[in-house]
Amino acid sequence: MIKRKLVLLCSTLLIFFMMAACTNQEETSTSPTDGGEEKVQVVTTYSIVYDIVKNVGGDLVDIHSLAPIGSNPHEYDPLPKDVQKTTDADAVFYNGLNLEAGNSWFDRLMETAGKDGQDAPVFLMSNGVEPMYLTTEGNEGEEDPHAWLDIQNGIKYAENARDGLIKVDPDNEDVYRKNTDEYIAKLKELHQNAIEQFNEIAEEERVLVTSEGAFKYFSSAYGFQAEYIWEINQENQGTPDQITRIVDIINVKEIKGLFLETSIDPRSMETVSAETDVPIMGKVFTDSLGAPREDGDTYIKMMEWNIAQIKAGLSQ
Repeated sequence: MIKRKLVLLCSTLLIFFMMAACTNQEETSTSPTDGGEEKVQVVTTYSIVYDIVKNVGGDLVDIHSLAPIGSNPHEYDPLPKDVQKTTDADAVFYNGLNLEAGNSWFDRLMETAGKDGQDAPVFLMSNGVEPMYLTTEGNEGEEDPHAWLDIQNGIKYAENARDGLIKVDPDNEDVYRKNTDEYIAKLKELHQNAIEQFNEIAEEERVLVTSEGAFKYFSSAYGFQAEYIWEINQENQGTPDQITRIVDIINVKEIKGLFLETSIDPRSMETVSAETDVPIMGKVFTDSLGAPREDGDTYIKMMEWNIAQIKAGLSQ
């Protein structure tokens, strides 16, 4: 009798643990919203697009960003988990304008993941942006990808994120529109603040020297002249000829301060600084947000940081 009770007890416990395991597996394989609905599964190509889509989607989206914070999204080698996340995604958001073109990594990932832009939606965040173009030999006529550094283009990115999420999740259109309106209001205020801050710098002092020529859109929007060591991140950067060229520009224009990007190896700019006796006045964000809970860890915070660094550096 006792033996039969023990068998019955063990069987009951086994069933209980199996049910618990199944429950836990279901909980970890989905991402429910606060209302119990499964979240929209989204993949973005890098951290800035991630943050803009997150602000639009809020709690309704679960986002996986491909290129890690601090890395170079121009050239990225997707990991196996990236392929799986992209395959399973309800929507993919990418910058375009040549950003993800290095080694054709993005096109290859889309092909591998079966994302054709129709049955599996892929959304261009820079849709509607007036492109600017590269001019250095070998890159002539290619689109410059750094449109987000003009906050007005950041507003376009938010609108495109909204439209994409509404397409894949029309039941929550009102939420996406509300989130976008609130976010764009903050971006418009930040854009106006940038204009006011930079208008306090004498026009002849508004020359922005960075390692990569990422500030064309920024300079056009806020009245700067953009100078750089190399024009676009690629294998051929920081060469002796590039260093000589920017040193000559700095000397002729009597530039007072240089700026170093957070995602760039500092050695080339340090060489320029040493050869010209012009100090590096601060770091700025270009291709990546700052690390979580550090300076520049959102799109708005990175732009606020850039505005403050450039204003302070060129006002001395």
